[in-house]
Amino acid sequence: MLSITERRPPPRFALFELGFRPFFAGAGLFAVIVTTLWLLIYGLGTPLRLAGLPPVLWHAHEMIYGYAMAVIAGFLLTAVGNWTGVPGLRGLPLVGLFLLWLTGRAALYLPGSPALPVAAAADLLFMLGLIVAVSLPVIQVRQWTQLGIVSKLWLMLAGNALFYAGALGYLDAGLRWGAYTGLYLVLALVFVMARRVVPFFIARGVDEPATTRNPLWVDIASLALFAAWALLDVFTRQTQWVAWLSVALLALHLWRLYDWHTPGIWRKPLLWSLYLAYGFLTLGFALKAWAIWLGGSPYLAVHAFAAGGIGLMTVGMMSRVALGHTGRDVFHPPTALVPIFTLILAGAAVRVLLPLFDVLDYRLCIALAQALWILGFAGFSLVYIPQLLRPRVDGRPG
Repeated sequence: MLSITERRPPPRFALFELGFRPFFAGAGLFAVIVTTLWLLIYGLGTPLRLAGLPPVLWHAHEMIYGYAMAVIAGFLLTAVGNWTGVPGLRGLPLVGLFLLWLTGRAALYLPGSPALPVAAAADLLFMLGLIVAVSLPVIQVRQWTQLGIVSKLWLMLAGNALFYAGALGYLDAGLRWGAYTGLYLVLALVFVMARRVVPFFIARGVDEPATTRNPLWVDIASLALFAAWALLDVFTRQTQWVAWLSVALLALHLWRLYDWHTPGIWRKPLLWSLYLAYGFLTLGFALKAWAIWLGGSPYLAVHAFAAGGIGLMTVGMMSRVALGHTGRDVFHPPTALVPIFTLILAGAAVRVLLPLFDVLDYRLCIALAQALWILGFAGFSLVYIPQLLRPRVDGRPG
């Protein structure tokens, strides 16, 4: 007797078929909305309700624990299925997790005193749910090598809790500790995932034969030194040690960029975007040492890491992952990606590099960078959200 398994037809509305779909769509739109709000607040002086948070710390928190965490969630909820062979979160559980993320963002604008407690509860529950959703498949197949990534999610949860403890008045240093812990943990995740995928994408994506090198000693040294660098910078006043570690990390990541380079990447927007993003991450260490030793602005290093490194890396990764997991050809991406990546790259350059030469008023640099970011992510949303809403073009599930 034959047993025939009926194949489920793909739904016409596929937003909650796999984790990358709602979280990449949410991240793209959120980047536009929250940067527009920041432009209104910082550039135009518009008073907005921010649950009593200082505007700069609200901006930092929402870009780290709002935007970046959405990208991380979409990437990990999708990747864990590939790693383990266990189907990823979909349907109502995915809807619930996404709504927790959304509530954590929206609650900050509620009137009155409940805003912060509601935002904190939703945000921390979202992160706990993400940890569970990523951990269960890993534990089920005993793929213990992935626990390093899971441990970073636990630390991100702790960092967010520190931030809310500070915002609610329970911990004096909580706001700073939470913001910088979150930023540096996002960097740690970006470095780990970039090490896994960027050389692989380069080797497969260029038109000519290419070999990318990844010496084990660079992997070990860069992770160990980065952990020491982050701990010293967040929790101590050992600025000289931070500066010297910044120089060491600059050298290690320049070595890595050299090992990954091949001329063919400059003809492929999905490759040069990731490569230049890694370049901004590397530049951040140089600017950190410059700020300590020569009195430069520490915020240039922060935005080299955030606007240039994380911003360009995440939009590049979302663009590639969304193409592959909707059944499209990653080797022939939409032509719109070139202006999208160029706008975000230009925004990072204006925010980080122009102030070094003092050619424009600093506030004007920031406003121009904000406008470029808004345009870039608006373009990303216009191109990709229709793809994220519809089923795969090849009819497969996901």
